[in-house]
Amino acid sequence: MDGSSRFELITLGDELLLGLTPNGHLTFIGNELRRHGVTLSRNVVIPDDADSIGRQFRESWARADVVLTTGGLGPTCDDRTRETIADVLGLKLEYDPAVEQAIEDRFNKLGLKMTPNNLKQAYKPKGAVVLENPHGTAPGLWVEKEGKILVMLPGPPNELQPMFLSVVLPKLKERSRLAQEETYLQIKTSGVGESSLETLLQPVFHKYPGLDVAFCAHPGQVDCRLSSPDHRISKEGLQAIADQCRDLLNANFICYGDDSTERIVSARLREKGQTLAVAESCTGGALASSFTDLPGASKFFSGAIICYNNDSKVQTLGIPECVLKQHGAVSPEVAVALATGVAEHLGADYGLSIAGFGGSCCCEKERQGGKVYIGLCTPEGIWSKEIRLVGATATIKQRAVSAALDWLRRSLFHQEEMSGLPVEWPKDEAKKFLRVAGSRL
Repeated sequence: MDGSSRFELITLGDELLLGLTPNGHLTFIGNELRRHGVTLSRNVVIPDDADSIGRQFRESWARADVVLTTGGLGPTCDDRTRETIADVLGLKLEYDPAVEQAIEDRFNKLGLKMTPNNLKQAYKPKGAVVLENPHGTAPGLWVEKEGKILVMLPGPPNELQPMFLSVVLPKLKERSRLAQEETYLQIKTSGVGESSLETLLQPVFHKYPGLDVAFCAHPGQVDCRLSSPDHRISKEGLQAIADQCRDLLNANFICYGDDSTERIVSARLREKGQTLAVAESCTGGALASSFTDLPGASKFFSGAIICYNNDSKVQTLGIPECVLKQHGAVSPEVAVALATGVAEHLGADYGLSIAGFGGSCCCEKERQGGKVYIGLCTPEGIWSKEIRLVGATATIKQRAVSAALDWLRRSLFHQEEMSGLPVEWPKDEAKKFLRVAGSRL
């Protein structure tokens, strides 16, 4: 790969500038290019009008070696990318009968009638290569001119992403615009803040001139990226440095690379031949969703129960009413009861629960917003712990899920960390507590 190649991304759409749609194209394309040794030099979001498209494309084309655009290739009057860029490049539009046939075939397959404006998508700049779109009607377009590459991609993510992975990346590799692997090593961590992480690892970093370090904070996690821009440190050298960091981090080390905590947890459960069930209140199914998004989740994930109000806790999991009345729905005792109840109810080896005030809907909850208890039932025992979170309801839910996943990870990989917590019961004792409490009703 020519390391001097400059990549720029132009994302089009009024809906992006209006805040109606997040710029997921930057996240997806930037991440995929990073995996192949390329860092986007620039991303610009522009409206759909022809003047903005032409002005920005001229600027990017003059400066970059590879320009990618997203959006504006569809059949409606606000889709102007194809025509405007062809004009800037001095290329006439030509009609492609094969594209027309592909569009007709797709409408026939869906049992829909094709309107005439769809034929607008069958035009392409002269000499452009059509990138097939099996998930929509607007094909992508590939243009090579003046030693540069232009890639025009459709806007819908379900069309863009498969096209980028199956067609664009291979073509960029063929032209030696991509490397075969990442050019840096990433360490994923949890349980330590960004500034504390840097302080902890700085003694290691100081020993290696030419080492470049960058941090990226996420809810409940911090990533640390190690690289050597001048190549003074080899790939093996970076790995040796990362291994020193891992030893310092101990249980706060999650993994190298991009694996998510739920993937790591799922792999460990499969390895042990054990299963997991979850019970949630304030997170409303977000914890369960993190597992069901994984392929083959049924091999380790028994299921989930969302019991938002007290009646559902009693009816679905048999939580004694006296426990709820005495301790409150958001309490370590109820978190333990939820984790134990869902593990028994669904026949799982592990039970994980979240009970908390995710936001403020009354005066009492406003005072306690962000107070969350996590319950964990394991073959060795049952635990609960309190966490305090700050932010909007969506942020609190996300951070609560991250905390629950990380605690389960620590239980599966670092059992010694579980001792000494405020609420720690042997499994039989916890079950006895629930049975006795229930008998008092």
